Amino acid sequence: MTRPVDIPTLVEQARRGAPRAVARLISMVEDAHPALREVMAALAPYSGHAHIIGITGSPGVGKSTSTNALVTALRRRDLRVGVLAVDPSSPFSGGALLGDRIRMTDHVLDPRVYIRSMASRGHLGGLSWTTPQALRVLDAAGCDVVLVETVGVGQSEVEIVGLADTTVVLLAPGMGDGIQAAKAGILEIGDVFVVNKADRDGADNTVRDIRHMISLGDRTEPGLWRPPVVKTVASRDEGVDEVVEALDKHLTWMKDKGELRARRLRRAADEIEAIVIKSLRERMGDLRGEHGVDTLAAAVVDGEQDSYSAADQILADLT
Repeated sequence: MTRPVDIPTLVEQARRGAPRAVARLISMVEDAHPALREVMAALAPYSGHAHIIGITGSPGVGKSTSTNALVTALRRRDLRVGVLAVDPSSPFSGGALLGDRIRMTDHVLDPRVYIRSMASRGHLGGLSWTTPQALRVLDAAGCDVVLVETVGVGQSEVEIVGLADTTVVLLAPGMGDGIQAAKAGILEIGDVFVVNKADRDGADNTVRDIRHMISLGDRTEPGLWRPPVVKTVASRDEGVDEVVEALDKHLTWMKDKGELRARRLRRAADEIEAIVIKSLRERMGDLRGEHGVDTLAAAVVDGEQDSYSAADQILADLT
């Protein structure tokens, strides 16, 4: 039996920055708590203020180190920062396997930094399906900036662009990242490119390759955002302030062009669609059995009915 939760009090505590209240709300999101609808309704009036920054890149480029350095740079500006580190899932517990909080110990005791590891739970795209709601918790809890660090990057892991206001793509010299970026479609999603570990041989070549590939795209028209390419050595805090400046410029450009609202409208539409699809799947499960999906599937296999008419029948039952 689920314990009753005093949602108004919990939300008010989170709004005041109480870490335990924020943690409780995100846990309710991850667990699909029965009171989740009430939680989201209570948070809605307070959301929409944080700059959501997605950080993605191949394994080994230094995402956690770069995220840690970015938090430090943002705190120097006295900004309140939230971090969602989406880790691979344990095949046994379903929980976060790496636990990025362990690698961000510099900020553990800072009351104006909240770091949370979330399990991807097998979800493609490098993000958990609960990430949008968890972001809303941190946004409503007063974070000025929320950094979302994804599992990795690949052809099925580019959905961060639909979740973030600004997407940062991390690369490193000597890893063939320029070619991989082109193959995986990462050039299309990046708003800021960061070549980390720039003290290594080949850093300048990587920067040149990325700039050349960007120049071949459709972002050279006047008024369009041309993604900058910034070199950093995150482990030594070199170049990180330049990354923050690039993020500021992108945010200003989005506000001036109306792009910020456009991206947030797309994000909200995607979130609504995901909730609808999840609800439909749950209701579809209720229709399985003698007179439901299984019966129709058998009719399709036996040639007694086509899949379109079967789908129409299911839709009619759902509505």
